[in-house]
Amino acid sequence: MTGSVTLHDVARRAGVSLATASRALNGSANRVVGEKLRERVLQAAAELRYSPNAHAQAMARGRTNIVGLSLHDIADPYFSAVAAGVMREAEAHGLLVTMASTERRPRAESDYVGAFRRHWASVVIVVGSRTDDRAATDRLADELAAFEAEGGRAVAVSQPRLPVDTISIDNDAGARDLGQALHDLGHRRFAVLSGPADLVTATERVTGFREALARRGARLAPEHVVPGPFTRDGGYQAMQQLLDLSPDVSCVFAVNDVMAVGAMAALRDRGLELPAAMAIAGFDDIATLRDVNPGLTTVRIPLEEIGALAVRLALEDDVERPRLRRIGGEVVLRASTPRVPA
Repeated sequence: MTGSVTLHDVARRAGVSLATASRALNGSANRVVGEKLRERVLQAAAELRYSPNAHAQAMARGRTNIVGLSLHDIADPYFSAVAAGVMREAEAHGLLVTMASTERRPRAESDYVGAFRRHWASVVIVVGSRTDDRAATDRLADELAAFEAEGGRAVAVSQPRLPVDTISIDNDAGARDLGQALHDLGHRRFAVLSGPADLVTATERVTGFREALARRGARLAPEHVVPGPFTRDGGYQAMQQLLDLSPDVSCVFAVNDVMAVGAMAALRDRGLELPAAMAIAGFDDIATLRDVNPGLTTVRIPLEEIGALAVRLALEDDVERPRLRRIGGEVVLRASTPRVPA
């Protein structure tokens, strides 16, 4: 009989109505079955080896046990680290994670949130920096608002520009701390591999770094700020472009670690020794990149913990919303930025 057992069979075996059997097995947002009736239904289901239908459970509860996770690029260690934290915490709460990668297309985020909403996800987590595409941001905000209006919970790991709980990395402060630390090591002639000009995370980090140098009386020449994609290849290309200028620079700040690794590869391909010929610093402290040689100076962000926090925020009840959690970073000095002799 296994495989052909229906909810009607369970209801008949338990001696209850179909509605009572459904509420006992699938849960209900409105009515709760008494414990004795629930036990009777569960025993009947066990005897018949009945497996509840996931879609029926979703309809009864109003939601599934699915967490919809949208992120920019799963191949980027930054996003995979956040995803690992989301999955670890979701598993601890009996939730399953469905993940979608936008491939850094801002307008794809709202499409994925809409898909999660139509599939009755209980939680949506959106991970990724905002851009200056106002239309895409507004469309995403509308989708998130609709999702929450229907009973879901949403969290963004991003800048606080969406009408949901948000975990925001303090990019300005982290970059300022890094700039001050590098200046204190004796570096005076800087360049920045600045990432995409329309990406808020990148612009915040450049701004914070520039402010730190200004406070120390140093200057960042406009021609020494080179944009490029937020990837390893983007860092490689930006460093090649910088070197073509034959700059009078001793230390380069790449606004994320993967760009910094690409920059290091470009220096080696030019026959330049690290860090004697050029010091390098990054941002994020990606765990998988901590073994690069020489060790990369960076700003440590607790990425897996941020992913876990996003799930916990989504599951909290009875709180005023939306809420903002700002996460700071910690400068980690390593061999890629040695102290400059006085």
